[in-house]
Amino acid sequence: MARTNMAAARLKPETSQLITLRVLRRERVSPGFVRVTLGGGDIAGFVPMGFDQWFRLFIPVREAGELTRLPNRLTTASYLRYLAIAKTQRPVLRNYTVRSYRPDGPQGPELDVDLVIHGSVVDGTAGPASLWAQTCAVGDSVAVLDEGVTFNPPPGTERLLVVADETGLPAVAGILASLPRDAVGTVLVEVPGDDDRQELDAPAGVDVAWVRRATPEAVPGATVLVAVEQGAADPGGVPAARCYGWVVGEQALASGTRRHWVGAGVPKENILFAGYWRSHA
Repeated sequence: MARTNMAAARLKPETSQLITLRVLRRERVSPGFVRVTLGGGDIAGFVPMGFDQWFRLFIPVREAGELTRLPNRLTTASYLRYLAIAKTQRPVLRNYTVRSYRPDGPQGPELDVDLVIHGSVVDGTAGPASLWAQTCAVGDSVAVLDEGVTFNPPPGTERLLVVADETGLPAVAGILASLPRDAVGTVLVEVPGDDDRQELDAPAGVDVAWVRRATPEAVPGATVLVAVEQGAADPGGVPAARCYGWVVGEQALASGTRRHWVGAGVPKENILFAGYWRSHA
């Protein structure tokens, strides 16, 4: 299982309950990303927190299309009950980040979710979430369970250090859009190719650098980790104790960046790291 300290850093929502939403739009925003816009249904029950707000996404299987018997809170016991649902009826469960939230969409509030595309629908190599992202239709229902925010710099932070591969790009976008406009820091994001870069709303004092993957066959995160180890996201002239580091993505990227920052003097408690996934390459 991928390592993380998200549980210790998380800012939980004041209230969280399972809400059902509908697909409003689907758009291929780049070669590696599909954006699905959700709304309608119980959208009034979603409370935006900004930054890297994440949620559990329950996607109904095509054979059943049911979103019943799902938990209002994911605990060990409720997760075991979820697993007890027959596979032919059990919704797919994945974790995603809010790419953006708009309270005033054409049909009411809207929630954008950017999904990294792996595999092909045509040859059957797409995983369940990737398949849904590429084939969902307007009106399709999903269930969402809000889990809050993990980006939580301590008081007195003077410099932000943010690193991610493409799986963390939606969270990076949310963080940058939510930062105070006088924030200072460095952001490194690795993407498969230049076409996967996105417009980001970063404060003027935050330097955003895109790192193109060394080769298509390279493990995601490996190229930007080299940049980190070479000092591309170091404290610079700011005391390391006044820095806050946030790194997510492939496990080796998250663990390696945390190790580098600790070696540079950043206190462990000032670092959020999350291995969103683990490569078996």
